[in-house]
Amino acid sequence: MQAMTIHGSLFQDFREKETADPFSLQNKKLLRVDMRYGEVMARAGSMVAYQGDIRFTKKSQGMSNMFKSAVTGEGLTLMSCAGQGELFLAESAAEVQVMYLENDAISVNGNNVLAFSSSISWEIHRIQARGGAMTGGLYNVGLKGTGYVAVTTKGDPVALDVASAPTFADAQAVVLWTSGVRMDVRIDTGGLGSLVRGGTGELVQMAFSGQGHVLVQPSESVVDGGHQQSGGGNSGGAGGLLGQVLG
Repeated sequence: MQAMTIHGSLFQDFREKETADPFSLQNKKLLRVDMRYGEVMARAGSMVAYQGDIRFTKKSQGMSNMFKSAVTGEGLTLMSCAGQGELFLAESAAEVQVMYLENDAISVNGNNVLAFSSSISWEIHRIQARGGAMTGGLYNVGLKGTGYVAVTTKGDPVALDVASAPTFADAQAVVLWTSGVRMDVRIDTGGLGSLVRGGTGELVQMAFSGQGHVLVQPSESVVDGGHQQSGGGNSGGAGGLLGQVLG
């Protein structure tokens, strides 16, 4: 039987983009990793395809991170990816953002971590409370060192320079901030009106200062499954948001 001919530009429009970059965007929602540059850490379950010979191993978090993960509900489970070929990573069709750290650090919501070079160290850390009026805790993932980092956002984000003006953001929309940035909490003074229908809904705001950037996504859902109080639930940080990290 003669094979049927497929017409149209599908396989031309979406063919793999050849590049020598270690981390590159195949499209806005798909990360391509060139494995020639060494082992990569990736969110468990984020592999959608690969070509070549690549091995995947669930990575132990270490006792400290295992304890913090169990207490906080932080949903970051990593796998090591090693071998030769091209690896394609994605997470629920979210947009992928790629950056390169050069002896630097960022604080990221665990839900937004997609992949990073094995040369980058990581740790689940608590943003220390400054006062006793609020309890609980907000936990982020600290990434530090030199190498590539890929994070996901729901929609195209905005990177705000916190040194240029007083900067505030909805706690549920903040994806990450860079070293040199200080984060405090501002509580809406509207009282119960902010908690019921007709209120602004912006009860907890993050206030940023210092030198650097904060990345904010156009979706107020970053808290779900990520920033959680030690008591559980999805309140996401009305308790214990006072503080700073990477100061």
